[in-house]
Amino acid sequence: MATIRLMHAKLHRVTVTEANVNYVGSITIDPDLMNQVGILPLEEVDVINLNNGKRWSTYAIPGEKAGTGEICPNGGAALLCQPGDLLIIIAYETRDRATVMKEGHQAQVVVVDQKNRPQDLIRQNLIPQGEGVQLKSTSYNHSSYSPR
Repeated sequence: MATIRLMHAKLHRVTVTEANVNYVGSITIDPDLMNQVGILPLEEVDVINLNNGKRWSTYAIPGEKAGTGEICPNGGAALLCQPGDLLIIIAYETRDRATVMKEGHQAQVVVVDQKNRPQDLIRQNLIPQGEGVQLKSTSYNHSSYSPR
C-alpha cells in the first residue's frame, strides 16, 4: 500500500495577533477557524511566515474564546514572527494513494481578512478521472458556506 501526504486544511494569510515565547510550544488558533477547515486540537501543522519566509512545524491548540481571530505562535516559534506578520497554516493527512485515485480527496482553505475573519472558503477537490485525478477548486463567499 503506497501512501501519500495531502493537504486537507489551510488557513490562508492569517495575521499574528500575539507571539508568546514563554508558552511551551504550539500555535494557538481561534477555535472557529480550526473548525472551519477541520484542524483538530494537537494536530501537526506547518506554518509559513509570509513576511520573512521562515517555515516550521508545530501542533495546533484552540484559543480560549471563539471568534477572536487569535493566532499566537508559542515557545520557540514566537521568535520566528511578530504580531502583524502574515502566516499560512497547513494541515496534512496521510492517505492510501490507490484510494485517492479511486475516491478522490477534498481540502478546505479559508481565506481571512486583516482581523482573521473568514472571507472565503475554497474547496479543493481531487476528482478521479481515468488513470489520474483532476484538481477542481470551488470558491464560496463567507456568507454562503457552512463549515465542514
